[in-house]
Amino acid sequence: MSDHTTGGRMPVLFIGHGSPMNIIQDNPYTQSLEVLAASLPRPSSVLVVSAHWLTRGTFVTVSDRPRQIYDFGGFPDELYEIRYQPAGAPEEARRLAESAGPGAIRPDAGEQEWGLDHASWAVLRHMYPKADVPVWELSLDMGRPLAEHLAIARALAPLRDRGVLVLGSGNLVHNLRLP
Repeated sequence: MSDHTTGGRMPVLFIGHGSPMNIIQDNPYTQSLEVLAASLPRPSSVLVVSAHWLTRGTFVTVSDRPRQIYDFGGFPDELYEIRYQPAGAPEEARRLAESAGPGAIRPDAGEQEWGLDHASWAVLRHMYPKADVPVWELSLDMGRPLAEHLAIARALAPLRDRGVLVLGSGNLVHNLRLP
């Protein structure tokens, strides 16, 4: 894996994370995540725009050690025993909140305090299994109009030049009852 210090912009990725069962499976999907990570420059951190952190307002996690969130139920106990505990990137998160403009993006705090939900760690566990790349999350405010989401996306663009991998993670649907 190459190191981001070689320069260039980091890519932006969207990965449909699929069933939580992928967390513990070795299959073509999880193997493709390993191959993908090996093909990318090593990021300074990963910002995950999570489809599982829906808020009023847009927030970023600012914890030094974000807590791992098991935001799913009804799966084998083995899933709840997996630990993925990378460092956070609080300085990057605060810098993003400041640069985005007043109130556009806020550091999580109090009731909004979050961590890393499975949209983050279900994917990153296979991409960076040693949890040695800092990870932070950005929430989605479903009440914002498109123009405001586009403004936030523009605020994320400079992160790529600082070695941050911006990763959207989610799925269109989560109907696990279908074959």
